Amino acid sequence: MAKKIEIFDTTLRDGEQVPGCQLKTEEKVIIARELEALGVDVIEAGFPISSPGDFLSVVEISKAVKEPVVCGLTRSKKEDIDVAAEALRHAKRGRIHTGIGSSDVHILHKFRSTREQVLEQGAWATKYAKDKGYEVEFYAEDAGRADLPFLAKLVEAVIAAGADVVNIPDTTGYCLPHLYGKRIQYLMENVKNIDKAVISVHCHNDLGMATANTISGLINGARQAEVTINGIGERAGNTSLEEVAMTLKVHKDLDLYTNIKSERIFELSHLVSSMMRMPVQANKAIVGRNAFAHSSGIHQDGFLKHAENYEIINPADVGVPSSSIVLTARSGRAALKHRVELLGHSVEGAQLNMLYENFLIVADEKKEVNDDDLLVLVNNQEVLSR
Repeated sequence: MAKKIEIFDTTLRDGEQVPGCQLKTEEKVIIARELEALGVDVIEAGFPISSPGDFLSVVEISKAVKEPVVCGLTRSKKEDIDVAAEALRHAKRGRIHTGIGSSDVHILHKFRSTREQVLEQGAWATKYAKDKGYEVEFYAEDAGRADLPFLAKLVEAVIAAGADVVNIPDTTGYCLPHLYGKRIQYLMENVKNIDKAVISVHCHNDLGMATANTISGLINGARQAEVTINGIGERAGNTSLEEVAMTLKVHKDLDLYTNIKSERIFELSHLVSSMMRMPVQANKAIVGRNAFAHSSGIHQDGFLKHAENYEIINPADVGVPSSSIVLTARSGRAALKHRVELLGHSVEGAQLNMLYENFLIVADEKKEVNDDDLLVLVNNQEVLSR
């Protein structure tokens, strides 16, 4: 039986940490409503104690959405948790996301602490947050580099203290997919109360493996994926929502599914890109402008014969109107003939060969040939053939 994966979207918290991409509260509310329509399960709305603007955003998003859990980030500090609890007071379902570093690098060089003190503080913060009456998610920051037996001990302690969800972040994007999956597997097998909480994965993209690590974590037992629209986020970014959602949709053999309404992905991608003034790279999976574009002659011919030769996703499934055949010097006769026919002209045999030779001359000069260029070529050839 297929298992549900909760989608925890942190576009409005971790995603907004990108320099120059800060949003006004009213803009965050617009995106939050679209995330709700998309079908996300949890919206991390901000870090309430960090600024008055973040506090207000958590308040207003809590009022604006009804179905998703609204989450506020904190450190393992009393004042952080108090402020988050106040910001979430209007939420139909609120969650306090608290935590502390779990790797020796963080324990020694960030907190100037010890493993024993981190265990104590993590359990205390979890219980204190739980006593506020909200769901509690605990993050073991830099879990990707943490000592595994210690990480298991920390996870066990915070679950015993009341954590509903435990987040195992690869904060620095350090992990390799098979090793990150083994971390999740180790926790599933060595934390005696692991069945009392949901394990969550939160991966960064410093080595370009955020999505792969996330999928590996889900395969090995995690049931919540923390993601952002377009994969935006601190440094090289976070795991991309669209990549996770569509990977699970394409690979039905994994028996994992989400409630994401994938046909809304493309529109929301553009909304976030526009509001945050952060362009989507052309070759970005799923939502980049070239994700469903074909320019190689071999690919174009195969695609025109049967789309599944070169597309594993129907573009309509993610809200893209259609695939595109881009005419360049790499294109072949099949694509040229197809495009010319769409413009209302028919070319065959020697006529097609002559048109193709002239097309290549233009393509070498212009890099990409548009419909106006094609019409000029076709009309010139018709004049010459009279």
